[in-house]
Amino acid sequence: MPTALLALALGGFGIGLTEFVIMGLLPEVATDFSITEARAGYLISGYALAVAVGAVGLTVALSRVARKRALLALMVLFIAGNVLSALAPTYAVAMTGRVLAALCHGAFFGIGAVVAAGLVPAHRAAAAISLMFAGLTTANVLGVPLGTFLGQAAGWRSTFWAISLIGVVALAGIAVLVPAGPAPARGGGLLREFAVFRSGQVWASIAVTVLGYGGMFGAFSYIAFTLTGVSGFSATTVPWLLVLFGVGLFAGNLAGGRAADAHLTATLVTVLSVLAVVLVVFSLVAGHQVATLVALPLMGGFGFATVPGLQMRTLSHARSAPTLASGANIAAFNVGNALGAWIGGVTIAAGLGYTSPLWAGGLLTLAGLAVLLVAAHAPGGELHRGAHRAADAPAPQVASPR
Repeated sequence: MPTALLALALGGFGIGLTEFVIMGLLPEVATDFSITEARAGYLISGYALAVAVGAVGLTVALSRVARKRALLALMVLFIAGNVLSALAPTYAVAMTGRVLAALCHGAFFGIGAVVAAGLVPAHRAAAAISLMFAGLTTANVLGVPLGTFLGQAAGWRSTFWAISLIGVVALAGIAVLVPAGPAPARGGGLLREFAVFRSGQVWASIAVTVLGYGGMFGAFSYIAFTLTGVSGFSATTVPWLLVLFGVGLFAGNLAGGRAADAHLTATLVTVLSVLAVVLVVFSLVAGHQVATLVALPLMGGFGFATVPGLQMRTLSHARSAPTLASGANIAAFNVGNALGAWIGGVTIAAGLGYTSPLWAGGLLTLAGLAVLLVAAHAPGGELHRGAHRAADAPAPQVASPR
């Protein structure tokens, strides 16, 4: 794989840290600003909302900018946001820093996915995208525990200084390693970019992302309650159990990328089917610790194995404006996060217990699978045109970075 993918992965690692490490630092943040932990938690939800806005808004704003220059600008925004968080004298300033950093999140992964696909031959595009997203999964496996430990030992601000430094290194790596590519296309303007949303297959891909990924994330949002309240693990073991989940994320992401390159539709159908089964079975065996230890990495693995394929399916049906469609699908992942977490919370509030987000997530995943099957058989879908046709691989113009 090209070394430029490592620079993209490092950027993804820093962004993943920014998104997730705050979860382990909320007590310190709340104490420092003399606010409730619930209010401190808005630093998480505020970030997620800004990701969805930036994924489309900044991608559109940068649509006339060469992709390498766009990535460099986004990393500068990322660094600025984290430096502002590290220096923040008040909660409002910290929130501003979080929002600034979040705005670059969706656009970076959206544009980066197109660039990653263009760095390799078309038949290896999904694997290249998965390598870029490996930075995000590595942040969950290693970065978040280490960042939390650093924040607890040296103050939560030290973690954001460390993330800012990672951003600087990623910025330098992108500047040196990512090829410039051709100049951005002219003509058509925003109307040409937004015309991609006339495609029913693009909307179907986005819907599958919201439902399929949302099912896994909804279950994950309340997994700490499941582990302590149902499986019987102590609260002190939860971070290590989440590392086990993160290992599954990392492995599933890479395996899913390779499999999607071989056959995109079959991979998505298989992974979503197995994920739904894993979630439902997990809800039934969560009271057994050994079974839980097996189910955790499987949930993470099959959950994140969908990501490269879902991104590639969107790109393959959005050849006129792949960058905007890619950013929109990144926004869809975050919409799925919010939807899954909301449904999981509703089931718990209804008194259905701490395993209810698991089986609710399984049902949500099955809904995503149903949408995928209908779309694949519909006109313009992969199975409608026959196996191994154009929609199972990115078009040549998608694979051309700019």
